[in-house]
Amino acid sequence: MDIQNFIENFAEQFDDLNVELTPETRFREVEGWTSLVALLVITMVDDEYGVVLPPEEMRKTNTIQELFDLVSSKL
Repeated sequence: MDIQNFIENFAEQFDDLNVELTPETRFREVEGWTSLVALLVITMVDDEYGVVLPPEEMRKTNTIQELFDLVSSKL
């Protein structure tokens, strides 16, 4: 698993994304971020990486890099 692949998978959870995501992107500030997208990201993490990501743990992250590091730590 690498960060670029993770960002691509993350971006696919948005219907229409018009910004470039980087590891430093604060994902809750991305236009289009909703609770539904959060659930889609949790589902994507489970499907793609086999990691169950409790919502309360996801809430402790702010950037895509922090989320990636959290998922990586559970592999």
